[in-house]
Amino acid sequence: MVSQSVCNVLSVSPTSIDLFAGCGGLSLGLEQAGFETVFVNELHPNAMDTFLMNRFGSLVDDSKNRCFDIHDLTQNPDELDALARRMRQEHGDITLVSGGPPCQGYSGIGHRRSFDITKDEIPSNHLYGEMAKFVSAIGPKAFVFENVRGLLTSRWTPAGDKGEIWRDVVQTFERIRVKRGRKVLEYRIGSKLVFAKEYGVPQNRPRVIMVGIRSDIDLNLDPNGVAGGFLPIPTGGAPNLIDLLGDLVDPKWMPGGATTTYRTNPKNAVQEALRQTREGEVLVKGDLLTEQEYSNHRPEVIEKFQYMIDNGGEIPLRMQTKKFAQRVLPSRWAANGPSITATSLPDDFVHFSQPRTPTVREWARLQTFPDWYEFAGRRTTGGRRRAGDPGTGDWSRDVPKYTQIGNAVPVALGEAIGTHLLGLLD
Repeated sequence: MVSQSVCNVLSVSPTSIDLFAGCGGLSLGLEQAGFETVFVNELHPNAMDTFLMNRFGSLVDDSKNRCFDIHDLTQNPDELDALARRMRQEHGDITLVSGGPPCQGYSGIGHRRSFDITKDEIPSNHLYGEMAKFVSAIGPKAFVFENVRGLLTSRWTPAGDKGEIWRDVVQTFERIRVKRGRKVLEYRIGSKLVFAKEYGVPQNRPRVIMVGIRSDIDLNLDPNGVAGGFLPIPTGGAPNLIDLLGDLVDPKWMPGGATTTYRTNPKNAVQEALRQTREGEVLVKGDLLTEQEYSNHRPEVIEKFQYMIDNGGEIPLRMQTKKFAQRVLPSRWAANGPSITATSLPDDFVHFSQPRTPTVREWARLQTFPDWYEFAGRRTTGGRRRAGDPGTGDWSRDVPKYTQIGNAVPVALGEAIGTHLLGLLD
């Protein structure tokens, strides 16, 4: 019989553990779906600070409910087993473990990193195995693994087989075994390449999503991703950027300056939904606006950006460089919907109506973060500070605000996945 003291602390809400949590996009989406985040892992202090400054409760107050380096647990079986026992004692059967192991070596966009090294030299390429160890120890009802599209075709070496890394990932999670009394359980797994725009996100943003459901949960599922029931059916509804960002346009903006209050009331339902406080109060004209600081562009850069806006994105010949091509964000999407993906580099894009790059707040809205969500750290940094230095073996790096946002799972996608899983597991 379970003691009364244990009953008093067991979680009432469905529980979630977020690994490689970044700034908390997936967790926020799951929380909006009804999950309670009870443990978080994130290596980088900037991202962890962002995660915690936007949350309350024991997750923030008790350091036992978070860790920075996942290896501190997965390479120490006694520590991991102790955590698993404590989670079960305090929260009962954990509902979900989710994670998106860092993916710089798999990402097509990530190939613009600063150093020429092979993918298998990047430590983050092997973290999926650490996530599998964690899932095996915790034994949640379900897990969600998220990563970039490039994982589907990546190989360990130039001579390797196309897609061999993805096959290794799937096999690693298929080998997970969980002990429950005399039973040994496994996970039924389904996966699919999904596009965030299919779930109301104003980006294309292709992502590989793998879902595992513990074998003792009686569900009739086929491993074919969405069609099999593992993932939600697409809903569409991605807003145009003029509807998403139009209320943030300040005619009096200045390079290097900031807009600190809303210039207008919300103009549509999209803006109203994002312009809410934690308590659900809509922010109106004159209320505090955060993260709307402008890059200090040089006059010639502003001239270039204005030319691009006026000429359908074309860059004048005298201003063309070998730098990665910039694009003007479209105010309205073409018939097939969003065609962009928010990266960690805001300089990739020019605002649709003003000769500047997007602000942190605009970048966050592209990832469907609400305006109350704030971000810790610098706005942006140079490439070496973001990428680490393989020449010295130093993989420590800054994770500025734009990078945190660009690496996040869109909140709306996380909410769609969370809502669907709760429907399955209820």
